[in-house]
Amino acid sequence: MGLNPDFWRGKRVLLTGHTGFKGAWLNQWLRLMGADVLGFSLAPETNPNLHDLLDLSEEKSCIGDLRDLRMVKSVVAQHQPQIVLHLAAQALVRRSYRDPLESFSTNVMGTANLLEALRDCPSLEAVLVVTSDKAYENDERAVPFREGDALGGKDPYSASKGCQEIITHSYARSFFSGKSIPVGTARAGNVIGGGDWSDDRLMTDVIAALYNGKDIILRNPLATRPWQHVLEPLGGYLLFAQKLAKKEVNLPAVNFGPEGSATVQAVVEKICCLWGGGSRWVQDEAEQPAEAHALALDVNLAAEKLGWRPLLGFEETLQWIVSWHKTHKDGGDVKKMTLAQISTFQSLLAGS
Repeated sequence: MGLNPDFWRGKRVLLTGHTGFKGAWLNQWLRLMGADVLGFSLAPETNPNLHDLLDLSEEKSCIGDLRDLRMVKSVVAQHQPQIVLHLAAQALVRRSYRDPLESFSTNVMGTANLLEALRDCPSLEAVLVVTSDKAYENDERAVPFREGDALGGKDPYSASKGCQEIITHSYARSFFSGKSIPVGTARAGNVIGGGDWSDDRLMTDVIAALYNGKDIILRNPLATRPWQHVLEPLGGYLLFAQKLAKKEVNLPAVNFGPEGSATVQAVVEKICCLWGGGSRWVQDEAEQPAEAHALALDVNLAAEKLGWRPLLGFEETLQWIVSWHKTHKDGGDVKKMTLAQISTFQSLLAGS
């Protein structure tokens, strides 16, 4: 695949969103490769949370808000990053209905503030902004989205991610291209893995029910999503950023997703089978805010231009999650489990 740990050794990386689920996994992976990481994010919102469970000793961390331009400029000036990986976001659809301005201010203006702060950063080599598959205008045809498809979004979260894409590419063309600093966006499917306790996430609800021996309540069991283990897109982000920095590719946006999609029901039934204990799901009959019924991503560009492809199958992905959470439930060493899964996945990358 071409991911080179030596490239990241000693590299000054600014990682936003490092206290979140994906950010905590990426922070641990970067540190494992020897990167000099500064995390910038709000404090973790849940207890437990993966960031605290990993107990990253001697971590460089700044707890702050991307909507505070003065603070963002100060962080950039002090760390002088070479690579910026922007993961910080309000990432929940139903929360965006409850507080749409939070989603727009965080995802849109937070991104604009970061790019503004980076405009005069002399050390900068590449910027990767992580958005979402929901940035696409979804016409519910269930045809996999390609990078050139229209951006849009009916709900506030999806609209904010489409706006985030537009702002990023505006800054790239207006301010960074003349300095030969590559800027790209990464659009990933539904990411699942051990250690996600965010509200309104499928795995959060499923694992909580399994921990407590309760029924799993599903809002949209027949909705299809491009489910993928968290390490799959993270490997893609690292590879994309590496190739941008080395001027090996010139791609404004890349999709990262699995080989196909699966229904919510299929995911839950397989997890219950792997977990054991006779858990079952039931339909939530309450009225719900509108969400896309079908999502799928075309990942041919990532394969052709980056040499990236998904490595974990559907059942293996879910088995890794079950193993992680059974370790946590039994009081085991989840940091050791996390490092083991990262190391195993990195070995798969090296052999692919």
